Amino acid sequence: MMRIDSNDDGAVVIIGSGAGGGTLAHELTRRGIKVVLLEAGQRQSLASFSQVPGEAFGQLTWLDPRTQSGTWGVAKDFPGLPVWTCKTVGGTTVHWTAATPRIRPWEIRARTLYGPVAGTSLIDWPVSYEELKSYYQLAERRLGVTRRNGNPGMPASNNFKVMYAAAKKVGYKRVHTNHMAINTRPRDGRGLCIQQGFCVQGCKTGAKWSTLYTEIPRAEATGNLDLRIQCMATRIEHGADGRVSAVVYRDSKGAEQRQKARIVCVAGNSIETARLLLLSESARFPQGLANSAGQVGRNYCHHISGFVWGTFEQPVKFWRGAVLAGIVEDETVNEPKRGFVGGYHLELISLDLPTLPLVGLPYGWGRDFAAIMEDYRNMAGMFICGEDLGRADNRITLDPTIKDAYGSPVAHVHVDEHDNDKALRKHAQDQAAKMYESIGAKRVIRSLTPPATHNMCTARMSANPRDGVTNAWGQTHDINNLFVSDGSAFSSPGSANPTLTIVALALRQGEYISRQMAAKNI
Repeated sequence: MMRIDSNDDGAVVIIGSGAGGGTLAHELTRRGIKVVLLEAGQRQSLASFSQVPGEAFGQLTWLDPRTQSGTWGVAKDFPGLPVWTCKTVGGTTVHWTAATPRIRPWEIRARTLYGPVAGTSLIDWPVSYEELKSYYQLAERRLGVTRRNGNPGMPASNNFKVMYAAAKKVGYKRVHTNHMAINTRPRDGRGLCIQQGFCVQGCKTGAKWSTLYTEIPRAEATGNLDLRIQCMATRIEHGADGRVSAVVYRDSKGAEQRQKARIVCVAGNSIETARLLLLSESARFPQGLANSAGQVGRNYCHHISGFVWGTFEQPVKFWRGAVLAGIVEDETVNEPKRGFVGGYHLELISLDLPTLPLVGLPYGWGRDFAAIMEDYRNMAGMFICGEDLGRADNRITLDPTIKDAYGSPVAHVHVDEHDNDKALRKHAQDQAAKMYESIGAKRVIRSLTPPATHNMCTARMSANPRDGVTNAWGQTHDINNLFVSDGSAFSSPGSANPTLTIVALALRQGEYISRQMAAKNI
């Protein structure tokens, strides 16, 4: 295995190995650039994945403490788990459900289209949609996305057949088995999906794309990658010139280490990316790195989400089949006459039996609750994925009292819901309920707001440095050799599941960094 000397200041250090960091590592190493990839978690494999839900949760999830506040329901209902992210090689691409719709052209012009919505901090993306589309096409080929480039769609599960019948009954037209980064036939040296339904526990067949067994092994094969697992970045240092110069981290034994760097790319998911930049304060950067405008951690977005369940007379067995292989796109439009700006889509969903009562149902134990659980085999499910609006005070900060194992303040997540968010969620739940009722559901159940799995915008791209943290390439406005390489850099969330966009931006960023290094600009 490649080992880069800790004093080698010619390497690129990437923090986080998920969709952004893992993809970027491959893009740089295949161009001959040396990369140190720091990952806080362990390395799992197809063989080591557990399909026991509780074990899998403990195996993959980021369980370090976080605190939260605000009016969103998660603060009350899930006080110890504001967000559900992963701590493992491959990051959240190990846990994700592989839905890969594109952000729509109008969604990257949110400020222009929606106007000055009171109480929000909307901006437009500093990237044209035509350019983004070209990288979507590259990303879709890399991931093998279904219903693109001749790849067949996923087969229709019973859960999808219920969704399809309901959608057609209420007049929806744009309903299909979703764009999925899951093999429907053998490809890329990996098998096909066998429809067993354990997508979030880690795909045992490798049919689901993950940087764990695609981008990272390919980067290792170049001989230019030094992957260091169980290595938790705690601080990014800079030199007298203000440029970043090293990453301080704790290794697998807890010992402090320092890796010098030519460039640092932060891809720790939007919570930990913001936290690390804030932790890296200095006399020159008293508010944290790349934070001269006070934007690091602000504008946190997580998508408006929630589950809607329908129970029926006959068995559905919704746990069989790819979890998110179904989508209704008719509401992915901006029609303010509905009472809100932005759009949403409804996606197929199922939860395993132990998880359903923990995050999927709206109230605790009792006779009625037990009756729902008894109908588990007769249940169908949908998931709301809607655009929330950036707000300056929805943000990640450092908790003033709670520390992690290394004595650093943990991330504090604050979210106050905007009235637009509430109106969008109600409309989506009403429509989902109408769908199930139209085909004879015995009962419709609306969930609480679950912990956030889509985390974005905390170090956003902006044309004007006062409005964000990075430029259009994810390069920080303040420090030209410091980059943000994950969903933190989104200018606004759109309504699409974020992973495809993260990969597309990482492919684009990899090209840019290599050009800038060759030109000796960084």
